[in-house]
Amino acid sequence: MNFSYKEKEDFAVLEEVITEDLKDLVVYNDDFNTFEHVTNTLVKVCRHSVEQAEQCTWIIHYKGKCSVKKGTFDELRPMKDSICEAGIDAKIH
Repeated sequence: MNFSYKEKEDFAVLEEVITEDLKDLVVYNDDFNTFEHVTNTLVKVCRHSVEQAEQCTWIIHYKGKCSVKKGTFDELRPMKDSICEAGIDAKIH
């Protein structure tokens, strides 16, 4: 009889955790743009559903601002630029 002993090895897999600095894309209220224009812009630029864009538009109207998207600065920058090009005030915080 051949009895062989196999040693079981325990090992841990270390995963690299990358924490990215997430920012908010904030849209501000004004007296110039219509609800429809802001809603359509959020649908087009941020890829919101119509319902989500409408809710953000109401928050912008009543609270004066709304965080419409969260992401890295590099992800949000083109969205902010497109929103501003549409005549709507937006900033990344």
